[in-house]
Amino acid sequence: MNPSQRIAAFSKLGEDIQNLSQDELAELAWRAGNNNSWFTEESVAAALHSIGAMLSAEKLTRWVSPYALSQGGEPKSIGILLAGNIPAVGFHDLMCVLIAGHQAVVKLSSTDEVLMKFLINRLIAIEGGFAPLIRMQDMLKGMDAYIATGSDNSSRYFNYYFGKYPHIIRQNRSSVAVLTGAETAEDFVNLGKDIFRYFGLGCRNVSKIYVKSKDQLQSLLDALEIYSAVGNHHKYHNNYDYNKSIYLVNMEDHLDNGFLLMKESSELVSPIAVLYYQLYDSTEGLEQLLSTNSAKIQCVVGGAGIVKDYVPFGQAQEPELWEYADGIDTLQFLIDLK
Repeated sequence: MNPSQRIAAFSKLGEDIQNLSQDELAELAWRAGNNNSWFTEESVAAALHSIGAMLSAEKLTRWVSPYALSQGGEPKSIGILLAGNIPAVGFHDLMCVLIAGHQAVVKLSSTDEVLMKFLINRLIAIEGGFAPLIRMQDMLKGMDAYIATGSDNSSRYFNYYFGKYPHIIRQNRSSVAVLTGAETAEDFVNLGKDIFRYFGLGCRNVSKIYVKSKDQLQSLLDALEIYSAVGNHHKYHNNYDYNKSIYLVNMEDHLDNGFLLMKESSELVSPIAVLYYQLYDSTEGLEQLLSTNSAKIQCVVGGAGIVKDYVPFGQAQEPELWEYADGIDTLQFLIDLK
């Protein structure tokens, strides 16, 4: 296949995803939820909508246009160790490998087998030329290069085994939001999408906010009441109860709206059902805080006018094709292997 054929196949996949019937979506979500109870129908629908939207012909063309996708060069076998924290989170890595003209040797996450297999099988049905270029297996020995996503602990394991090969190895990251004091109730509602979508399990979920005044916190909690249904999920609710009990027993100050706890902390990564906050007194002070933690921040939401490259409220979980995880250009890495 030439680059145009590969791009056309992914564009058709995007169309197919967007045209799934309600019955097809419900059945797929049921199977995914059976495999991983964090994957609700709402979460699966959100993930597929995001993938379908980014696979438009226009966006695909814009994405690949700066790259030299030549047909020459020997294809490499790329081992991909996929994460499974949110639905189909590893799809972008798989797509990059195939768009670059390599063979993808995939180790699926046990928590996200259903959706990834669905996407792979649908892609092969659209373009049979991908069939020999995608292999799913448990052992990834002897690959030419590796892409692995995991925790800080697993990254040490990945580096030990794969560090001598060309690689991209990702560690834990989380996202933050900056409130300037000029936010509207609509901004707070949109911020709720960045906090609660996928129950806060993704690296692009906001786990901490920086605020100029504690006065903003109650307004934010009030606006977030619209997301109270998240507390009905048994796993999320168990986390809420557990963290609340710890704060109460230890007599730690916190705010509580019945399904979200808000606690002051200098840490970045909050537990599920908890949102950390930290005060900042100046733009310079904020910049220092963000700079100090830049290696652990995936994206910064909000902060218009004082934060460079911020993501608008409500769009953290809608990354574009060219917004690479950890800021590492995955496609260029793969092209350079040829």
